[in-house]
Amino acid sequence: MLSDLLSSDLGTYTKWSGILTLLCLFLAILAFVLQWGIRFRLVGATGFMMVLTVGLFGLGLGLLNRVTIPDAVRYTRVFDNGSNNVVISVPQEIDKTQLQATLKQAAYDFFSYGRTDLGGDHQMTIRARTLLHPKPGLTLPIYLGQAKRSLGLREDEAMKIEVFDRNFAKLTQ
Repeated sequence: MLSDLLSSDLGTYTKWSGILTLLCLFLAILAFVLQWGIRFRLVGATGFMMVLTVGLFGLGLGLLNRVTIPDAVRYTRVFDNGSNNVVISVPQEIDKTQLQATLKQAAYDFFSYGRTDLGGDHQMTIRARTLLHPKPGLTLPIYLGQAKRSLGLREDEAMKIEVFDRNFAKLTQ
């Protein structure tokens, strides 16, 4: 019971807020029937609880839900034009399976209905790169792969993930 109250699930908070809202509504109706002096304050408390419950319900619909892809490694966003191009940086020790999972994770993480289509193809491109240091003072960015996904669909079944095998060979040299 106490663990339900302390969870981070907004559905639990919405449920308890709804119960408290109904309790406030019952008390407000009872206050009007019995002519209590605090009846108008109870109406205000009931209205506040209704607004709070609706807000929690709205947040619980998916605003804070995050997709987690297994085998994805941590990445850093290097470039984002706010539209249709994103570049992420991944560690040099990444393998192809992890790269595919990381690109898919980034594609879900960076999806937003607010992104616009500058390229005209209604696609967002996420490129993954790492930095190689072949000799002191020289740094080469190596692009390992990319993901292309729709700008308009949250669940894009046609997402294309491409791994650049030639550039992976440069990692082992």
